[in-house]
Amino acid sequence: MVRPVCRDVFLLSQKSAPADKADLPVAMDLADTLRANADACVGMAANMIGVLKRIIAVSAGPAVIVMMNPVITARREPYEAEEGCLSLMGVRKAKRWASIDVEYQDMMMRKQKGTYTGFMAQIIQHEVDHLDGVLI
Repeated sequence: MVRPVCRDVFLLSQKSAPADKADLPVAMDLADTLRANADACVGMAANMIGVLKRIIAVSAGPAVIVMMNPVITARREPYEAEEGCLSLMGVRKAKRWASIDVEYQDMMMRKQKGTYTGFMAQIIQHEVDHLDGVLI
């Protein structure tokens, strides 16, 4: 189900709680909402649909990758980026890393890990910031 995008700065600035199997409907709604906003957005965190759970969805070409409880375990090559956000007006500077390692659970709650670079790494970092209540 496509949900409205949250723009409440108070809610967006709160840390999200761990996700579990009971949150799979939220993960599906998040992926649906990302697809519905694909013209303006390449990633979303659950708080962007008003749910304070550690779930992100990122566009990978035509596919959407959902990560439950993502944790960035390694960062390499810092740089400064300029980013916008569907929940916030304007563009802001953010410190990002060119390459990251991430551990997460997939929608079957199986542990996964991956190394991400470039724009995909930037998207994941932005969404993980959302989970931590960090607004760019």
